[in-house]
Amino acid sequence: MATLEHLYAVYRQHPDVCTDSRRIRPGCLFWALKGERFDGNLFARAALEAGAAYCVIDRPDCQHDAERCLLVPDTLEMLQLLATHHRRHLEIPVLAIGGSNGKTTTKELITAVLRQQYACAATEGNLNNHIGVPLTLLAMPFTTEVAVVEMGTNQPGDLEHLCAIAQPTHGLLTNIGKEHLEGLGSIEGVKKAEGELFDYLAAHGGCAFVNLSEKYLKALAKKVQRKVFYTEISFDEGYLPRGVIGIQRLPPSPFVGAQFSPSPGVSVSIETHLLGQHNFHNVMTAIAVGLYFKVPAEKIKAAIEGYRPQNNRSQVMVWGSNTVFLDAYNANPSSMRAALGVLQEAKASQKIAILGDMLELGAAAEGEHRALIRYVERMPLAQRVFVGPIFGRCRPRGSRSLFFPDVASAREWLEAQHYERAFLLVKASRGIGLERLFAGSGEALQRLH
Repeated sequence: MATLEHLYAVYRQHPDVCTDSRRIRPGCLFWALKGERFDGNLFARAALEAGAAYCVIDRPDCQHDAERCLLVPDTLEMLQLLATHHRRHLEIPVLAIGGSNGKTTTKELITAVLRQQYACAATEGNLNNHIGVPLTLLAMPFTTEVAVVEMGTNQPGDLEHLCAIAQPTHGLLTNIGKEHLEGLGSIEGVKKAEGELFDYLAAHGGCAFVNLSEKYLKALAKKVQRKVFYTEISFDEGYLPRGVIGIQRLPPSPFVGAQFSPSPGVSVSIETHLLGQHNFHNVMTAIAVGLYFKVPAEKIKAAIEGYRPQNNRSQVMVWGSNTVFLDAYNANPSSMRAALGVLQEAKASQKIAILGDMLELGAAAEGEHRALIRYVERMPLAQRVFVGPIFGRCRPRGSRSLFFPDVASAREWLEAQHYERAFLLVKASRGIGLERLFAGSGEALQRLH
């Protein structure tokens, strides 16, 4: 059996870890993980033939090369142990990001800010689970000066486990909302599960960034001794407690704007490429983290103003003469309400909401979908469109909204529409694939610069 020390020596020589035998890179270290429908051990030979330097396996019958197939008791457990071992050798600040909504956008904003001043490594995409976090850590070179690690949860104990792997020195929660109720049960379950990050920081002398403008966060961080508080303030704010970072919300233009004072008598304004006032909190967080890590104000401004959302997250797109707010990567009751706020704020001749099912809500699913339908049908919109089987089951009797069982039928309807200067909100859970609405719809979506 290969020891942790031996594996780390091999990793130091071949730090490119790959878990997909179809994407083998010359000289990489192939890690044979197992899933419900696959067993990476079975592809060890093919990985070596494709150019992998070594394979890490946990099935003796797949050890085709005694020297290059490194046998361990459990490949997933060893991946996590190796990641923690590497993290300890880095000896750098590690900032963990949890929360119900906005984790990835906040992570991207913070990373952009910190990279203005430091060699900053961060989670790619949303690799924020028990496999993604170890891979994130193992992708960090020894030149890394600070790390930003996104952490997700859908059941109790997830964040506790991820913190044990990544050992963060700093952390923050974006907010607490109705997410993953299938595994977390209720808002109290969400608070407890997300609060595991602050529990870890409290037990290990870490530092928490706490947004006082968000419900629950101050109470959840109560046990953490080292805290950085920040909050939204108005232009006529009179008294701000000592040590609290105050950030002003600028009027939307239509994008989110913020203003902060890095020092007395100095004011810095930021104009972003983000729609929706919920994104102001993500911007606030990036500013607060940047100030804490002593990133110069002009670099904070440049980083945030240069950030443009992508990957179906808060993307502002052009479709003919129309504007599309595409946010189809994740959805829960809280994030749906926030996105609908963007639609309410929009200046357009017509406003259309196209919403897909919210997944992983468990027993609360139909109740939450019915509540959202009622909320949307009270909004003054030109058209309300609901896509997916859960919305279909929750359709109210006599509703004038449109309901489609799947994206294909909704796309067929959309192709027959002729909107001019309209604003369309397109939001759903990733599993619905609502971004496919515009495939073959005549005019392609284009990024709005």
